[in-house]
Amino acid sequence: MTTVYTSMPRISSAKFLTKDEATLAASDGLSEAPPTPSFNGRLTRFQYKSASITTENISPLSPQTPRSAKRSRSAVIAASLSPESSPRAKKKKRKASSYADPSKYAHLSPLTDILESDLICVFVGTNPGVQTATAGHAYAHPSNHFWKLLHASGLTDRRLKPEEDETLPALYCMGNTNIVERPSKDAAELSRLETQNGTANLDVKFVKYKPEAVCIVGKGIWEAILRYRKSQGMTVPKASEFEYGWQDEKYNMGNTEEGLLDAAGNIWKGSKVYVTTSTSGLAANLNRAEKEAIWKPFGEWVQKRRVERNFTSRHLDNLQESA
Repeated sequence: MTTVYTSMPRISSAKFLTKDEATLAASDGLSEAPPTPSFNGRLTRFQYKSASITTENISPLSPQTPRSAKRSRSAVIAASLSPESSPRAKKKKRKASSYADPSKYAHLSPLTDILESDLICVFVGTNPGVQTATAGHAYAHPSNHFWKLLHASGLTDRRLKPEEDETLPALYCMGNTNIVERPSKDAAELSRLETQNGTANLDVKFVKYKPEAVCIVGKGIWEAILRYRKSQGMTVPKASEFEYGWQDEKYNMGNTEEGLLDAAGNIWKGSKVYVTTSTSGLAANLNRAEKEAIWKPFGEWVQKRRVERNFTSRHLDNLQESA
């Protein structure tokens, strides 16, 4: 009798999932987990499931912060520090001055002129400010650059203090005056007529003391002088033609009388004029380097004239005797 062997497919030893188990596995996203034949296998499957959930869903209490969250906070901080997002403190604008009656500052005394005969130069300012009038010394406000520019240009060998203004003639053959005598907070509190008519007073002073040159400390002062000259019938240049430095000799100060002689016995043709920048701290149209460049040539000229005149500083003990 012949025995017939039939080839049967080998049955896997792995346990088949029931329909309910398969459905549960699919709903838990564990269809890719290997089949487990025992309790230990099911435990392994549970651990696999937990690891997947932990990786994909990080607890909000976890100390490890996602990068996207870090970037978001960094962006917020950067934005908060950005100049565009931070409101800037607005600077308080200085209230513009207007004409003030002389009675407003009647309690302040005018500044005393510092003048002697035959000085090399005399500086002409606008008028004493409140602090200058209170101190009784020229250019006393701490924001004024007058004494700094005198030193920087070589007009003085050191930076003088305002209290040393009276030593200018004895030590440096220089003097000081103003186009308007009365004090005010600033030039805007003066009238155009005041500054214009102040030119006549300057001419009287310069005829008397005959300095070689006058240094006009500010373009506005020179414009006031030219307005006066024009009112007297003189032809003056246009404002657009203005340049700092030496001016035409026909505009010399004090040249009002013919036949006057200077200290050397020569015909005196008036004090020649050098116009330089304002030294006020409010004059910000030029920076310090530009101002020094304009002052420098005048300082060099004054130093040269001191040498040519063999000028030597007088001892301060003799200052009162020569006054």
